[in-house]
Amino acid sequence: MTTDADRDRAQHLIDAVNDALQTPTAYRDPSPIPTVGAAPPVPQPGRPPMSQKATDASMLMLAAGAASLPIGGMTSLVLYTLGSVDPAVLAIGAAAPVALVLAVGSLIRAASRGVQGINPEHHHHYAGPVSQQHHTVSTQTRGLFAKTINKQ
Repeated sequence: MTTDADRDRAQHLIDAVNDALQTPTAYRDPSPIPTVGAAPPVPQPGRPPMSQKATDASMLMLAAGAASLPIGGMTSLVLYTLGSVDPAVLAIGAAAPVALVLAVGSLIRAASRGVQGINPEHHHHYAGPVSQQHHTVSTQTRGLFAKTINKQ
């Protein structure tokens, strides 16, 4: 048996569900976004806005400039030190970096020639009886209508 209070609560619940189904759950306002004011834009502190490519190039230039400082400082120190030496020692000091670069290049070339001749080593580990078959197939394609002949 249901009482009048139970019927009123059930009707109230049914009305709430119907109301929720008829009410829209989202709304998109089509009007344009209003401007905040009539003042012109103010330059912001920091880097000016630019494309990603321009930003990458800018960072590359900054990094190269920062990397050139220690090299320039070392070169200045070496030249200052060699300034009180006779011309023969200056010539040796100037030729030493070139000789070092040539020696390193020759070493890299020799190492790459040695690595090219090395074949990779294969190791196979099996547990149980194994049957391996090795065969080579040579292919010949001849004729106007390309007949292929495979020989084992």
